[in-house]
Amino acid sequence: MTYDNNDYWTRRRTIRRYSDREVSEDMLDDIIEKASHAPTTGNMQLYSVIVTRDPEAIKKLAPAHFNQPAATGATVLLTFCADFNRFCHWCDISDADHGYDNFQSFMTAVLDTAIFTQQFVTIAEQQGLGCCYLGTTTYNAPQIAKTLQLPERVIPVCTISVGWPADEGFVSDRLPLRAILHREHYRRPDDSETAEYYAYKESLPESAGFIAENGKKTLAQVFTDVRYTRKNNEYFSAVYHDFIENNGFPFPKK
Repeated sequence: MTYDNNDYWTRRRTIRRYSDREVSEDMLDDIIEKASHAPTTGNMQLYSVIVTRDPEAIKKLAPAHFNQPAATGATVLLTFCADFNRFCHWCDISDADHGYDNFQSFMTAVLDTAIFTQQFVTIAEQQGLGCCYLGTTTYNAPQIAKTLQLPERVIPVCTISVGWPADEGFVSDRLPLRAILHREHYRRPDDSETAEYYAYKESLPESAGFIAENGKKTLAQVFTDVRYTRKNNEYFSAVYHDFIENNGFPFPKK
């Protein structure tokens, strides 16, 4: 899978199936080094990435990602973490009294981590590798942290599976530009405009399949009642909240 510079931005594909071809350590290190030049708050680089390539180690991580094929079949799993441990350690040995045990600092590190992660994905894909974001990292952060032996103030944020593509993947549908672009101020669309934004997504054959197989009336109900339910959102919110607080980033109290 290769892209030219113009094709990449609108035709990029999520890859969930990988060949047995190895991703060399030198190639991976080079991409990570290049990605580390992404923008970062105050030039602090408040992130770390744990590379998991041993098949047995991947098996240990896979249950935290609900054993989805993109995890179990990956050549490499990369866990990108918000990391204030390293910076605080540097402050400690440099006679600097840090104040980074708070929610603001956590969010600063999360933003650094997200930017770094996407920079990695962009560079990796432009070199022919396939990538897939695993949306389960924040669900099972305690389990991931235990498996990877993460210290205090190192919080899993994103996991990416990486490998040489075994197929072409697919181009995900996207909302039209007018749905996400606001000029000068936010303009809230009316009901008909909002329905229009999602009309193409609802028209896709796979959307009709999702609705039918789940016994729902609308695609929106598939999201609210099946994929991302209130019950699950509240449960995993509590898990992640408690993990963050217990690992050095207490949330402000009212």
